[in-house]
Amino acid sequence: MENTTLKLRGMSCASCARGIEEAIREVNGVNECIVNFGAELATVEYDPSKTDVTVIQQAVDEAGYSAYPLQQQNPTAQQDEAEKRRQSKETNELTRKVIVASILSGIIVIGSIPMMTGLHVPFIPMWLHNPWLQLVLTIPIQFWCGLSFYSNAWKAFKRHAATMDTLVVLGTSAAFIYSLFPTFFPNFFISQGLRPDVYYEAAAVIIALILVGKLLESRAKKQTGEAIRKLIGLQAKTARLIRNGQEIDIPIEEVQIGDVILVRPGEKIPVDGEVVDGTSTIDESMVTGESVPVKKQQGDEVIGATINKTGSFKFQATRVGKDTVLAQIVQLVQQAQGSRAPIQRLADSVTGWFVPAVIAIALLTFMIWFNIMGNLTLALITTVGVLIIACPCALGLATPTSVMVGTGKGAENGILIKGADSLELAHKIKTIVLDKTGTITQGKPTVTDFVTTDGTANGNEIKLLQLAASLERNSEHPLAEAVVRYAQTQEVGLVSVENFEAIAGSGVQGIVDNHLIQIGTQRWMSELNVKTQVLEKEKERLEYLGKTAIYIAIDGKIQGLMGISDAVKPTSTQAIKALQKLGLEVVMLTGDNRRTAETIAREVGIKRVLAEVRPDQKADTVRKLQREGKIVAMVGDGINDAPALAQADVGIAIGTGTDVAIAASDITLISGDLQGVVTAIQLSNATIRNIRQNLFFAFIYNVAGIPIAAGILFPIFGWLLNPIIAGAAMAFSSVSVLTNALRLRNFRPKVIA
Repeated sequence: MENTTLKLRGMSCASCARGIEEAIREVNGVNECIVNFGAELATVEYDPSKTDVTVIQQAVDEAGYSAYPLQQQNPTAQQDEAEKRRQSKETNELTRKVIVASILSGIIVIGSIPMMTGLHVPFIPMWLHNPWLQLVLTIPIQFWCGLSFYSNAWKAFKRHAATMDTLVVLGTSAAFIYSLFPTFFPNFFISQGLRPDVYYEAAAVIIALILVGKLLESRAKKQTGEAIRKLIGLQAKTARLIRNGQEIDIPIEEVQIGDVILVRPGEKIPVDGEVVDGTSTIDESMVTGESVPVKKQQGDEVIGATINKTGSFKFQATRVGKDTVLAQIVQLVQQAQGSRAPIQRLADSVTGWFVPAVIAIALLTFMIWFNIMGNLTLALITTVGVLIIACPCALGLATPTSVMVGTGKGAENGILIKGADSLELAHKIKTIVLDKTGTITQGKPTVTDFVTTDGTANGNEIKLLQLAASLERNSEHPLAEAVVRYAQTQEVGLVSVENFEAIAGSGVQGIVDNHLIQIGTQRWMSELNVKTQVLEKEKERLEYLGKTAIYIAIDGKIQGLMGISDAVKPTSTQAIKALQKLGLEVVMLTGDNRRTAETIAREVGIKRVLAEVRPDQKADTVRKLQREGKIVAMVGDGINDAPALAQADVGIAIGTGTDVAIAASDITLISGDLQGVVTAIQLSNATIRNIRQNLFFAFIYNVAGIPIAAGILFPIFGWLLNPIIAGAAMAFSSVSVLTNALRLRNFRPKVIA
């Protein structure tokens, strides 16, 4: 299966989105399709052996809309500029129609005041009352300004569907066509004892108001997608390459892996790479959310789009185009904004039958008032009011707009959320499981103690360190790296190893100088029947100090013990306390021995510790917590954390960790700071609260508005909803939902002391 994201054109309401979903799902080979009305995106999962993107696009075209593949893989500022030009063109055309409709409908309304009020207004010329003039003024509004409504309604009709445009066309056309009869045949109405009233002002003003609402909605939608544009806008446009000793400026798209690039103070770093010469401090806040500049020197990694603050330096490009951190962030944010939150299912199910139900209610309203009251005017006003006031747009926008703003805000704070379901689920978390190494601690362990069974006699300490470091050089484990670094500081040369083997969660072994060397935990040594009592007191001392103790055995006999310390991250304690104050149970999960783990746990304030857990047992441990009825989040950074991250209800990867862990997670913290977990949960709470507000407004608006438009208050209070007011209410219902969603842009993480 493959996934593609299509940018959609021509949607006017949530019913359109539903129609596109159905059209795409009918394509042979399509497994799933999710259309986000707010983002105008279709995320499609399909079998490339049965169909392709061209066929899917054709299905969208046949449904009356258009689609084109979104350039996710290598987003550029030029592509973003082209999209902005297209949007600007559409906005300008819509603005012209709003101006024309507003001016003409204003004249029509002024001329209709005597009819609407039954009063003679001296300052309004009599010729403005003329129904023929009002007809002439209404025609351009109805059939030019409102042309898109007719076009979209016809597209929906051809696929046997009904949308918001259907309601607008039915409502305004009913008022317009009815008005033609008293205009052409006024004497007939007079002979029947009826006033030859026309309702051109209703049709004209309703279209003008809806167009105003669409203009405001369009501008608000642009703001919901602001996060993507900001991210793409971060990208540098050129890079200064060093070639043959000369400096040349080239477009960023032409940079190749391996190119050496010069960056001067104040410039943006064009692509990802590794510093090869010079030192500087880098402002990485736009990518990681961290405001403090980071010092960089030879061997350090730099991220494209971040800003060089002080010194000049040269770096070698390691990732370009779609592989850069920025491109991957943009892709993840687009993926999240195109996804659907579970809370949206109710709104989706409602919009499926909403428009047909409204049409049925409108017909019923007409029949009731016409049959009971015998009043054609009353029946017409209530019918048009029902058709106009009902709008599924607010329901369709309620969830996706909040998700768009929320995921974009997360990216601004260094939090990448892969999908709307993860964003929603995060606010339900009850238990957070934290991996120790690299998550709570810095993940850069250091050898602090090295003890041998016979001290330093006969140079055995140096020889033992050489054997141990030579073996550990073949391992990628952080503890192994600490041993190798320690040997390098002691200027100990390394030798070759044969038959190297790593035992997950236990240790490593191999042949060095014809000796079997085994390095690992006390538990593993016991499994190998290697006696460790000789260094038991030293082990207890190290563990009491919160250090990890690993044994070194040669040919089945203990020869030494190393104490390795991994400092706690400066922000871990504060972040853990904040999580606990949010009412969450915080659990430490580690393969380390219990005594060491509990020492670290006491330091950071964690009460529940799951220690001596092998990597292959981590996922099972998360599963056991879930069986306790808890919504569990797992936070980790290593390859061995990936299964547990995938098993958890919400997997949160430390971005400074491995690509495998990030791929298996639902949320990625780019900075590697646990405070990001607190921010992610606060953002989830704020987003879900915002969605619920939107859904409440959307449902209440329709539940209350439709009966009032149908005239339910007329028998009691004699009050009838004017179709013009109904049109204004419908036009601004979507705008109110969008405006509420945009409040999320003001989200700021709360500091919990």
